[in-house]
Amino acid sequence: MIADLSENVRRFLAQPNFAVLATINADGTPQQTVLWYEIQGETVLMNTAGGRLKDRNLRRDSRASLCVTADGQGVTLRGRVELIDDQPIAQADIHRLAVRYNGAEQADEQSRDQFTREHRITIHLKVEGVVLQEIQ
Repeated sequence: MIADLSENVRRFLAQPNFAVLATINADGTPQQTVLWYEIQGETVLMNTAGGRLKDRNLRRDSRASLCVTADGQGVTLRGRVELIDDQPIAQADIHRLAVRYNGAEQADEQSRDQFTREHRITIHLKVEGVVLQEIQ
């Protein structure tokens, strides 16, 4: 069922479930990655270490989709992405995502021991379409 970012969809996406991001490889095949996300208005914020396949794919082709499932329901979002390569922004974004998924104490530890040692990229998916799914 095609829908929009209704309040019900937003409530579902506000839960800290994992998402699967699909990008397009150079040969046209899909590439999928499980990652953290946060809905922000009409945009979904994600973050990755620079140089990974999803980063390279999105630099070449900005089209992507994101699927979130939980409790027999699913939402797939599609659109185009904007990549933010500004390190203070990207580091703050990955820290915020780590707090969302792991809590403040563990997020501080992850930032100190891992994230600040990586070149991080923030991904903004501008939602152009929403598909609701009931898993059978």
